[in-house]
Amino acid sequence: MWAYESVFYQIYPLGFCGAPFENDGVLTNRISKVIDWIPHMKKLGINAIYFSPVFDSDTHGYNTRDYTKIDPRLGTNEDFAAVCDALHKEGIKVVLDGVFNHVGRGFWAFQDVLQNREGSRYKDWFARIDFGGNSSYNDGLWYEGWEGNYDLVKLNQWNGEVREHIFQAVAGWIKEFDIDGLRLDVAYCLDPDFIRALRNFCNGQKEDFYLLGEMLHGDYNRLMGDDMLHSATNYECE
Repeated sequence: MWAYESVFYQIYPLGFCGAPFENDGVLTNRISKVIDWIPHMKKLGINAIYFSPVFDSDTHGYNTRDYTKIDPRLGTNEDFAAVCDALHKEGIKVVLDGVFNHVGRGFWAFQDVLQNREGSRYKDWFARIDFGGNSSYNDGLWYEGWEGNYDLVKLNQWNGEVREHIFQAVAGWIKEFDIDGLRLDVAYCLDPDFIRALRNFCNGQKEDFYLLGEMLHGDYNRLMGDDMLHSATNYECE
């Protein structure tokens, strides 16, 4: 596996490119700035980049609105494809952030739930929704947010349509950007069966596709193995 012998460089694109914190919807090609830094990366001996979230989000990137569209604050899908192509030509692998435990309140399916409530065909896409409750946003319904953060709406990983939506998004990333792997955000929150299914899917999409999981605590080996994650972060050891 190429990742075990690679020197990684992490870029948080929204910050690196000087994008506004709130998604203003103004399309601006900022992501091309990465290309200007390739000579510097080469001097450092970098041969892999892990990009924090690049997809359309409400604010900081981890509250996704659309898994198929590059955040307009960074540019277009074509702009990012050009960045990935330039990196690959210099022998630099590309790993993207896969934020699959939760989405933002602006995610199109959650917006449908807010509008159509019990009548929404997407109401089962989310972990737990109580139409008799309420949230801190005064939606007139309660839903599970990641660790109590209601700007991060927890997905229902056991829903077949949700899995298919995510997997097809990943297939699109491989096709459009030729990415080489994923770093799974809060992997410790993901169901092992989901990770196993994702690994199997990715194996069929691209040879030596790398899966790294973010682990904050717990048994790291629980999510690692020949049919699961290749490796995990070691935050507890730092």
